[in-house]
Amino acid sequence: MDDRLTHIFKGAAAGFGAVAGYLLGGFSVFVHLLLIMVIVDWLTGWAAAWIRGELRSRVGFHGIIRKVAIFLVVVVAHFIDAALGGLNYFQNAVICFYLANELLSITENVGRMGVPMPTVLRNAVKIFESKSDPAPNPNMSESEPENKEQGQKPAV
Repeated sequence: MDDRLTHIFKGAAAGFGAVAGYLLGGFSVFVHLLLIMVIVDWLTGWAAAWIRGELRSRVGFHGIIRKVAIFLVVVVAHFIDAALGGLNYFQNAVICFYLANELLSITENVGRMGVPMPTVLRNAVKIFESKSDPAPNPNMSESEPENKEQGQKPAV
């Protein structure tokens, strides 16, 4: 029975690897790095919440859902690249975006754990944060005024 269970486990692992490889276009260095950063972010977020007494199962579950969504976006980017000739421009750009996000999140989590952060890393986080805030659109206001003539808000 033990040998049979081993074969089932190996078959399931091979199947999962094959499907993931197909969906992600293989396991490039970027995909590996993203996988590592996602796991480290989740672990440091969990540890920071545990240390601060803020550990909640619902929040953790939502975090896992967000991590799965990251890989779904990478899958979509891979298939866009495949449709455009397979040069991986979109997939690499999407992965780089999420790598920057994960780095910010990891440094925030480590800071919440009380671990001292090197000044150069804190400065890099500040630069990333300032670059990630989109500039306000001068053509759009925070609250659109109602259309006085028709008594309706303008269509978006």
